[in-house]
Amino acid sequence: MGFAACLLTNGQVLIAGGWNNIDRDVEMSAELYDPSTGTWILTGSMSYGQRVAKAFLLTNGKVLATEGIGSSFQESKGDLYDPSTGTWITTSSMTQIRYFYTACLLANGQVLVSGGYKPFSAEGEGIAELYNPSRGNWTATGSMIHPREGHTASLLTDGQVLAVGGWSSQIFLNNVELYNPSIGTWTLTGSMDIGRRVHTATLLKNGKVLITGGCNGVMILKSAELYNPSSGIWTTTGSMNYRRQDHTATLLENGKVLVTGGVTGDIVSTGSVVLSTAELYNPSTGTWTTTDTMISERLSYAASASGNTEVLVSGE
Repeated sequence: MGFAACLLTNGQVLIAGGWNNIDRDVEMSAELYDPSTGTWILTGSMSYGQRVAKAFLLTNGKVLATEGIGSSFQESKGDLYDPSTGTWITTSSMTQIRYFYTACLLANGQVLVSGGYKPFSAEGEGIAELYNPSRGNWTATGSMIHPREGHTASLLTDGQVLAVGGWSSQIFLNNVELYNPSIGTWTLTGSMDIGRRVHTATLLKNGKVLITGGCNGVMILKSAELYNPSSGIWTTTGSMNYRRQDHTATLLENGKVLVTGGVTGDIVSTGSVVLSTAELYNPSTGTWTTTDTMISERLSYAASASGNTEVLVSGE
């Protein structure tokens, strides 16, 4: 669990790192899933064992695995995977050690990392930085207006990044901000109706952003909201059939959104249940319909669109 997943240009899916529940330690191993054969093969191991890392396909075809939690619980190391050789090489580390941050691939090919929290700290961070693939280094950019962790970051069609919700200073945030890569600054935009963290954010084909589930400190949520970049306004849309956090939401080729798994329950700290259920959101009607249930219950896992008609769900 807690591994990084990335869809490669050849259609294969790379899975790397994570947590091994048997050995009770972080993983260095990596595997490739081939949707044409439905099989897994081993590939080169990472330079460092990490969990809750994030992986991005860069414009040069390589995969950047941004830093996660290593054996020391204070790791801040980056790794680059080359699909042509199946090997990893180290790259520059982020300037700040952080967990539960977001990372977003920008239209200019750089990677924006924002928010999160430092080891042994209960406060969200507002620091942001950029990874430049051509130079292989990180540089600071404008800090967020509101420090946050457990938020989402979505690249909009105009090239800006939408950072939504999260948590900081004992508050579940409903405020939202936009990052402008051309000037490196953040500005506030319309706020959500409900503060939430560990939700999902999906850029729809109509350019709007769908936010689903998460928790608000009292209960796990099933509500959903839509952000309109043209107006900066949020509107409520149909609620999911199940309350969910730590779930996944995947945009399908037909424009619908597939939501699977996660944790459900009325109170986060008690009575939580891991889900195997799945449901589909239809942007045309703003409604949800249940679909086939997964074979296993899952949370903190990965879901990747591995083809025009398939979604690969892997991990716990």
